[in-house]
Amino acid sequence: MKLKTLLIGCFGGFIMLNSCTESPSVKDYSAYVNPFIGTGGHGHTFPGAVVPHGMIQPSPDTRIDGWDACSGYYYDDNTINGFSHTHVSGTGCCDYGDVLLMPIVGKPQYLTTDPESQKLAYASAFSHENETAEPGYYSVFLDTYQVKAEITATKRGAIHRYTFPESTESGFIIDLDYSLQRQTNYEMEIEVISDTEFCGHKKTTYWAFDQYINFYAKFSKPFAYTLITDSVTMDNGKRLPVCKAVLHFNTKKDEEVLVKVGVSAVDIAGARKNVESEIPEWDFDKVRKDARIAWNNYLSKIDITTSDKEDKTIFYTALYHTAISPNLFTDADGRYLGMDLEVHQGDTINPLYTVFSLWDTFRALHPLMTIIDPNLNNQFINSLIRKHQEGGIYPMWDLASNYTGTMIGYHAVPVIVDAYMKGYRNFDAHEAYKASLRAAEYDTTGIKCPDLVLPHLMPKAKYYKNAIGYIPCDRENESVAKALEYAYDDWCISIFAEAMNDFENKAKYERFAKAYEFYFDKSTRFMRGLDSNGEWRTPFNPRASTHRSDDYCEGTAWQWTWFVPHDVEGLVKLMGGEEAFVEKLDSLFTVDSSLDGETTSADISGLIGQYAHGNEPSHHVIHLYNYVNRPWRTQELVDSVYRSQYANNVDGLSGNEDCGQMSAWYILNSMGFYQVCPGKPVYSIGRPAFDKAVINLPSEKTFSIVVKNNSKSNKYIESVLLNGKALDTPFFGHQDIVAGGIMEIKMTDHPTQWGSNNSSQ
Repeated sequence: MKLKTLLIGCFGGFIMLNSCTESPSVKDYSAYVNPFIGTGGHGHTFPGAVVPHGMIQPSPDTRIDGWDACSGYYYDDNTINGFSHTHVSGTGCCDYGDVLLMPIVGKPQYLTTDPESQKLAYASAFSHENETAEPGYYSVFLDTYQVKAEITATKRGAIHRYTFPESTESGFIIDLDYSLQRQTNYEMEIEVISDTEFCGHKKTTYWAFDQYINFYAKFSKPFAYTLITDSVTMDNGKRLPVCKAVLHFNTKKDEEVLVKVGVSAVDIAGARKNVESEIPEWDFDKVRKDARIAWNNYLSKIDITTSDKEDKTIFYTALYHTAISPNLFTDADGRYLGMDLEVHQGDTINPLYTVFSLWDTFRALHPLMTIIDPNLNNQFINSLIRKHQEGGIYPMWDLASNYTGTMIGYHAVPVIVDAYMKGYRNFDAHEAYKASLRAAEYDTTGIKCPDLVLPHLMPKAKYYKNAIGYIPCDRENESVAKALEYAYDDWCISIFAEAMNDFENKAKYERFAKAYEFYFDKSTRFMRGLDSNGEWRTPFNPRASTHRSDDYCEGTAWQWTWFVPHDVEGLVKLMGGEEAFVEKLDSLFTVDSSLDGETTSADISGLIGQYAHGNEPSHHVIHLYNYVNRPWRTQELVDSVYRSQYANNVDGLSGNEDCGQMSAWYILNSMGFYQVCPGKPVYSIGRPAFDKAVINLPSEKTFSIVVKNNSKSNKYIESVLLNGKALDTPFFGHQDIVAGGIMEIKMTDHPTQWGSNNSSQ
């Protein structure tokens, strides 16, 4: 991974570290966060203002199209198109970029630009030297207009502060037809309420087929205005609808103009109430202070001790990224837009959330939540259950209460089952179980989604795995990846069935959980595609990749062969026993990293050999050494990932952040452990990164990991004590954390036999 040097301007947010703290006695964890991490490379994060799991994410947009426009901001760019109010964090697909606001000085330039251009007519040049980002706050100087822009936010509202030069031609552009990836706009309306208020509504079709956004904006300064609502004809002959407002006013030198913005998926009244209830005054600094306090409250859930300032920044930025999404989707009055795209009356005590990147986040993000905030995780689960009730099935990738049908598996199931097995059951378990069975069966009836989405949300692969026991690769795309993930999800259902005393389904899904065996080719020792005649697909190349159009999903046989987290013992047996398994696993990290194919998946990144840390299917693999008596290999490889895949730089992530998953992997591993199989409340011990990590549990207890002889060179474990008793296995249980206590880990500079069968008992 190429690591760029972060410009000094990126750290502008660290200059006034104590200016927004409640008191000198309050620890300012936010001081260690660098929101620019992941804004370069292919991290796809954004640097704008947001509070934990907030509905609104005001942030600068520097480009419109392309893979690296997924969050709207890319660090290599030098112009800003404006500040839109909705963004996704670290995704590989793009949407949002709603309600763009841009200050202007001079004759307004608002004509629609060439569809190929990344730059709008009213864009401004900027320098990173004059740009600051910190949790809950963003600022930049717009060179073209000589305007300082500042943004902060609450859960449902944003407040902007702009410092203008002296001019008789100051103003703003509100661009409603703008969106990231130039989405198809419908139902665009913009309305002037008074000489200080605007509102509007639109529906867009893109990744989310029916995304609704309503906004209300109030300005601290009266304005005159011009509405531009005519369609325009582009060079390619395509007519585009236009919906913009240009505001006009005079300003004195250094005059501040503030803007409050609320958004809602329900209606304009909801957007107005959202901002008025949370930002009743024009006190920008108070909102900024409150946002920082909210972040410090979240970041204080884990307290680490290290002398390495870079690692501390990486850690707390990672923890910050775990709380961007899922996003609040319930208005201040309790209403929300359901998966049936109808308005429902809920409540704010048990709000609904959206943006569930479950293919990614079931692996580490949600397990992390079961440790640091199980109550919030239960709210996420209740949201998923409601989405099943309203839309007909659990979502795979829910965006703005839309089924997108993106990615594979039915991973709401492990999120729910993992919480249940850990004892967090503040949800209707019987309803969740019924919905889990529904997700595993091929049944297209009763699902409320667009026709184009349905075959992805309910793929025929489910029919094949249930009816004939395997998924033929000549009948279903990504057959091997789907089959392996279905086998794991079905295992989760089997243990859920046992808990529900449904022993018939327990036996059925235990059988389905073994389906991974069909795809293992003993001659090559890889998981391979089987056609409808029961023959292996040929030719076979384990490093071949055709993005989203082969037997795997965003990966190759090298990465997918290891996805049997629920039955590692069974996989070891398939491989020919422990020694053969270790030999094969070793080769994963040492073979050539090259990929073959004309359209290889860009998601296969962060390669160590063929281990791909930049994408999620690999995330559990390093810990498999603990299951075959080679814990020192887990320790040294986890250490190598710290050093090669995470950095305090704009491209300090080796792949898409993916709504907190990439960061959650780091958080758990840097504390010293990882959950290989969500659903089994067991953690695998790796290589702790810090001298001490204290988890401040919701029960007001603490669980501490104290590391002795820790250094960059001492990456191997010599011994472990759990509450004063020797721990000779590289595993411990979730209840060990919940009960509170202390784990003491002694490190050394050479591999040891600790944690293997040969270690002293």
